[in-house]
Amino acid sequence: MPTMSILDKPLVSQPPQRRRRWPFFILISLLALLLLLIFFTGPATDVAFLQHFFTAPQHFTYSGHSDYVSSVAWSPDGKRIASGSGDHTVQVWDADDGSHVLTYRGHTLDVAALTWSPDGREIASASIDMTVQIWNATTGQRLFTYRRHTDGVFCLAWSPDGRYIASGSNDGSLQVWQVTTGAVLFSVQNPIAPRSGKTTPWNAVAWSPDGRYLAAGSYGNAQVFDAHTGRLLSNAYGYNGGIIHALAWSPDSRYLAVGESSGSVLIWNVATGQNVFTYNGHASDVYAVAWSPNGKRIASASNDATVQVWDALTGQHVYVYRGHADIYPGHFTSGAAVNAVAWSPDNVHLASASSDSTVQVWSDKPS
Repeated sequence: MPTMSILDKPLVSQPPQRRRRWPFFILISLLALLLLLIFFTGPATDVAFLQHFFTAPQHFTYSGHSDYVSSVAWSPDGKRIASGSGDHTVQVWDADDGSHVLTYRGHTLDVAALTWSPDGREIASASIDMTVQIWNATTGQRLFTYRRHTDGVFCLAWSPDGRYIASGSNDGSLQVWQVTTGAVLFSVQNPIAPRSGKTTPWNAVAWSPDGRYLAAGSYGNAQVFDAHTGRLLSNAYGYNGGIIHALAWSPDSRYLAVGESSGSVLIWNVATGQNVFTYNGHASDVYAVAWSPNGKRIASASNDATVQVWDALTGQHVYVYRGHADIYPGHFTSGAAVNAVAWSPDNVHLASASSDSTVQVWSDKPS
């Protein structure tokens, strides 16, 4: 039987190709969105939205993380930025152009907090994996792992002299320990909450720039301890029945800024225990506060997706940064919480970290 060539095989009719309809559906969706916008808002609002959407943002966005960004910090020389994330990594990158320097992968769960050593050589990172890890900021080599907490570590601060680290945990303990050996200088235990029967976690800790005091926040009022002995000096910084998320000292160590779940930031004179003023610009929890190095301004970051910058002496509002809140080309996440904010050492720029998985670097005087 002769072999049939492919040319001799009967042709099989092919089904007609379906026309691609997705451009049509996209066009219809855009028109429907435009009609809804026009129907529910006024023409002036619509024009402002379109102008904002098509205007290039006046900031740099670092998009190296694959999950929410919990923490951000500038190196003491201002050349690098470190950011910690729910993707279990800390990433270090160039503050000028955003180029990647290194990724630290020593943690097995979310990174909750980080801090640079005062000399900029090391980074300490705290994690839900119950550890604090100290590692070389240039090579990523792990130098020491602190394992004395029995639950996730939420906050940490490096002493100005570089000798000690304070770490606060969900296990209810605030521990101050020696950087090279892990030897505990002192530990403060939070009480058990009467309603839940669980220990009260520490959410924020801040070392005063003069090295004398340690401020810590949990539920209720902020507390200030002697940084060398752990002796409680005062817990009068409050009238706060909610949760303290953030603390920041003024550069001269005279004032303490307290960010809380009510959406307010309270400024306290530490020596007198007086509430200097209260900033009420946010619509939701304040997750981070940062005092500018020159002492003139405070930046507060919130669950309302904004960072607000205001005069540290008067509380007068300066401006609102909405880079994580708005939709624009390259940013299609609306209203993501801002979890951390940090000033550059020269007072010129700020870095803000968000649940939109980005860190954005922007000017203190946006155009």
